[in-house]
Amino acid sequence: MTVVEASSFAKGILVRKLSERAHSRADLAQALAKKHVPEEVAAAMLEKFESAGLINDEEFARSWVQSRSLSKGLAQKVLAMELRRKGVDDEISREVLAELDPEAERQAAHQLVQRKLRTMGGLDQQVQIRRLVGLLGRKGYAPQVAF
Repeated sequence: MTVVEASSFAKGILVRKLSERAHSRADLAQALAKKHVPEEVAAAMLEKFESAGLINDEEFARSWVQSRSLSKGLAQKVLAMELRRKGVDDEISREVLAELDPEAERQAAHQLVQRKLRTMGGLDQQVQIRRLVGLLGRKGYAPQVAF
């Protein structure tokens, strides 16, 4: 495959991926590597897309955190781990996560508990507490919030 063909192939992959949803630069680099795009071609194409404003890790992190905290009720700890897995720089992650309101996180925990309690009506109170604390722990909430 020539450099021109590889560039065209890489561009197609990036356009397809970015038309589905926003991705981090690391996600896109990994997708190109899986398709055996030469490293120098991948780097050049990623730089070109980033310069055009089509790849922006900060915007990606902000939308990811907003989406996952609202839809899944995840706490900052789990969101930070997910961003790290997505290849977002730790500094960007800290900056984006600092924008979250601690009170909103407590309210999200409360809503999760209220939703789950509806399905636990016939269970013993100790079992309910154990399951709810476990749920909040898996979602990344601190023990003091869980209890």
